[in-house]
Amino acid sequence: MRRAYVALTSAMAVALAACGGGGSYTTVVDKITGAGQVVVGTKWDQPGLGLRTSTGEPEGFDVDVAKYVVRKLAGGKSVKITWRESPSSTREALLQNGTVDMVVASYSITESRRPKVTFAGPYVVVPQDTMVRADDDSIMKVTDLRGKRICLAKGSNSYKRIVDPPPDGRLGLRAVLVPAENYSDCVRKLGAGQLDAVSTENLVLAGYSQHEPGRFKLLNHPVSNEKWSVGLKEGDIDTCEAVNRAIADMWRDGTAQRLLHKWFGKTGLTLPSSMPAPEHCP
Repeated sequence: MRRAYVALTSAMAVALAACGGGGSYTTVVDKITGAGQVVVGTKWDQPGLGLRTSTGEPEGFDVDVAKYVVRKLAGGKSVKITWRESPSSTREALLQNGTVDMVVASYSITESRRPKVTFAGPYVVVPQDTMVRADDDSIMKVTDLRGKRICLAKGSNSYKRIVDPPPDGRLGLRAVLVPAENYSDCVRKLGAGQLDAVSTENLVLAGYSQHEPGRFKLLNHPVSNEKWSVGLKEGDIDTCEAVNRAIADMWRDGTAQRLLHKWFGKTGLTLPSSMPAPEHCP
């Protein structure tokens, strides 16, 4: 009888711990409201979106979006955010193994990613453009990329929209793919003449371009429109729905437009001005 009582009280203690600050949580929104903490994955090498600062924390548009969403999920209460670098090549793995709770890192919704990730949003729709060296007049429009050296950033699908035909790609252009670790590596190789063009979403490219004024230029010839979303562990529907509500509030109260202008207002780009249609949480 005593053993049964001890077992029962131990089970109750575990259950109570799970409901408190130190327990485990089945959804990210439960963790935020219950533990007052969350781990967010962002880029650390993309100016204007997610760039690590001297304080050790990243700053940029995606970082500010993540802060807003977390605050909304917490009902305005204070939450401790731990930032983790989330390169394109590891975003799915970081979510699946629990290293991060959510990813806000220029993360496009694609059909190949859907089985691995629950996407909330999108929080913005961004056209894919192409960046070349400022003195290169041989590439004026996207079809000029035929036969050129373009960057293949590890874990990114952007290059496929150039070289693959529909339905998976867009243009089906024959080009030489130059591998790179990430988009910072792409831009470094572009500046060094090791490739001819970098093609991905224009906010990513504009961030690099304004970080090194006069070195690069955007073609302003869109390839596609990409839906940037908040990545969650596959199956976390409650958090997905809560994030969608937070994104709607972010556009409704003017925060989204303010953040876009804060980080990209001087780039000359036509910035998104309305909330994207939300995807249905699966």
